[in-house]
Amino acid sequence: MPSAEGNLTWKPATEHPELVAPPVAAALPGVPGAKVAEIDAALADTAAFCAAYDVDPAASANCVVVEGRRGEVTTRAAVMVLATDRADVNRIVRKHLGVRKISFADQAVAEELTGMQQGGITPVGLPADWPILVDAAVAAAGPVVIGAGLRGAKLLVDGSALAELPGAEVLDLTL
Repeated sequence: MPSAEGNLTWKPATEHPELVAPPVAAALPGVPGAKVAEIDAALADTAAFCAAYDVDPAASANCVVVEGRRGEVTTRAAVMVLATDRADVNRIVRKHLGVRKISFADQAVAEELTGMQQGGITPVGLPADWPILVDAAVAAAGPVVIGAGLRGAKLLVDGSALAELPGAEVLDLTL
């Protein structure tokens, strides 16, 4: 039966900083109870990951980086939704950030600014000035699997811990 833990071997994340991206390792002390598991980097994308490791998609949360503009001002943010949901980026996220235009951030730019790999970007360890918009369903989900900053690992955290990250706001973000 699929679960948040699946068939992975989870270890205390603070004891295994080598498994996560450097900015994630630096931020882990602020995420109580975080665990980490190594995975095949080729299986980092949500559908493949959940199928291969018997993880319930409803216990997997995706982080997307968006970039909005109003005039000359660019705002970047992380948006967290369950893998079973879709964020309403064009309406809810755009209005919340107060931007005229919004899009998914360019992959190379997102990697450079976060110090994380695409497919592993996580809200843990993002730049301090980025808002982290956490869907209410993620905050209430209990244990969820998220990226570890690298494609070769995943973090297991309580959804409520994501709501406590610096810059985090809990909103109803889904369509």
